[in-house]
Amino acid sequence: MRSVKAAGAGGVGQLLIQLAKRAGAVVIATVGSEEKAELARRCGADHTILYRRVDFCQEVGRITGGAGVDVVYDSVGRDTLARSIRSLKRRSLCISFGASSGQPEPVALLDLAEAGSIFLTRPHLADYTSTAEEIRMRAADLFAAYRSGALKVTIHAQYPLSEAVRAHAAIEGRQTRGKLLLSIP
Repeated sequence: MRSVKAAGAGGVGQLLIQLAKRAGAVVIATVGSEEKAELARRCGADHTILYRRVDFCQEVGRITGGAGVDVVYDSVGRDTLARSIRSLKRRSLCISFGASSGQPEPVALLDLAEAGSIFLTRPHLADYTSTAEEIRMRAADLFAAYRSGALKVTIHAQYPLSEAVRAHAAIEGRQTRGKLLLSIP
């Protein structure tokens, strides 16, 4: 059985939990509060870790019997990337895709080897949606899952475009519990 660790309360994290569960993974979600833990559990997380109270790397080890997880999706960045790498099984994958706590420090190649020959990537959406065909294919899969009810999207708030700065501040301040929408008049 595959195992995944991801920050679980934001818009992307909630979708990742649901997609990983659809693929049959055991999901461990890291969250900053009990309210966010409940959101992650409602999305299907098997385990939630309040990362401000406990060392999530040690807790992942406890949950997995010391094995670590197969994949980490790290959207937090500076505060978590080093521990995310240490939460993995040997020869597993860490996907760094966000920086809500700031850009992570550079990772020494030896650190990846010492953590168990870990693979680290920082994907760019444009590399996975480089053609109109790819965009249609990926969008079709997601919209089909949404229409069928297999994928639920939480809308935290809607802001007028003129308040985009306020919306970004909410994201950066980790105040969101789902997606934010900007409305265009």
